[in-house]
Amino acid sequence: MSQRAAISHKTVPEIEIVVIGGGVVGSCLATFLAEEGMEVACIDDQHHSGSTTNAGSLHVQMQSRNIRLSPQLMPQLEKALPLYPRAVSAWKELAARTDLDIELTINGGLMVAETDDQFNFLSEKCARELELGLRVEMLDRIQVERTAPYLGKSIVGAELCADEGKVNPLLANTAIKKLAVEAGVHFLKRLRVDAINIDDDQIYLETLQGQIRTSKLAIAAGAGAGRLADQIGIHVPTLAEPLHMNVTEPAASIIPHLLQHAEKSITMKQLAAGNVVIGGGWPAKLSGPEEYPTVRMKSLVGNLQLAGAIVPAIESLQLIRTWAGVNSITDGRSILGSSKTNSNIFFALPGDAGYTLGPLCARLVADTIQNRIPEISLSDYSPDRFSGNYHRMDREEN
Repeated sequence: MSQRAAISHKTVPEIEIVVIGGGVVGSCLATFLAEEGMEVACIDDQHHSGSTTNAGSLHVQMQSRNIRLSPQLMPQLEKALPLYPRAVSAWKELAARTDLDIELTINGGLMVAETDDQFNFLSEKCARELELGLRVEMLDRIQVERTAPYLGKSIVGAELCADEGKVNPLLANTAIKKLAVEAGVHFLKRLRVDAINIDDDQIYLETLQGQIRTSKLAIAAGAGAGRLADQIGIHVPTLAEPLHMNVTEPAASIIPHLLQHAEKSITMKQLAAGNVVIGGGWPAKLSGPEEYPTVRMKSLVGNLQLAGAIVPAIESLQLIRTWAGVNSITDGRSILGSSKTNSNIFFALPGDAGYTLGPLCARLVADTIQNRIPEISLSDYSPDRFSGNYHRMDREEN
């Protein structure tokens, strides 16, 4: 069946631009475009739904987990570093626009060390990040006790990044969707794009509910972007990385900072309601034919044990929920803008710490779609960079 003879989608047969992916990036991108008068549909198959399972950390300093797993990508990670402080600013701008409290808090982040070797590693990392413009400093044990007295006695020091923080992802996702609906975005949920066909300057999206015709397409589908890109002859090597998360019962305020470790995979933060959210890269698994993210008991236990060693006060708290989500990884850098293959097809895929980068990446791509020069050059983030040799980030496999 030709594109023009196919059965059209009943509610959105034709529209100015389609955004594939309804997570934080896709929803923000659709919102920004609709607010400028474009007719926008946002399609999401809700397969892995990475944004809805995110823990809400706002990262700025380089994560030790990535340095440990993928040391060959240090140049890539350093090149992307300037995005992160600006990404936190983008979250502040977004929070100021919504009438919902998204519990955005920037109290700084601590990456802790338990040994002299770990402290020396952080000192070297801190020196390099200072050269690259981050607001970071090293704290010795005495300074740690003054800044974070809740930390365990095993902590010998830490790197403090002033611009790190947290957001409540459930509230933030709700606020973004509210802005999108108010702007007139058409959401098509639980809908998979099975094929993308191009005929002259028109793009045809084939779904089980019918065909959708558009003149512009933005792919913000996280780990699913690679499959879509392949259909239009562009290689984008996205990989789904299932990760584990825990959340405790509410407690009195204990942890004002975002916590990480110099060597071990963990993030910790406390929400306004008192729940402590514990994540940071412990592996989950993809189960069954649908590859549904599933908890691994080894990660559940190991994650909690490490958290209790860092913050002893949480050891008495009850675990009330555990879940698995999906992180999308490529080579550590975002994939933003159009390809030389087709100037009407755009990519909006954040690099490492995608939730942190979400609103900023959406804004940069929205500016590109609107033929404006984005505030940050996208030349280093082109989807065409994978045509030659490249290294992809490694996953935690333990």
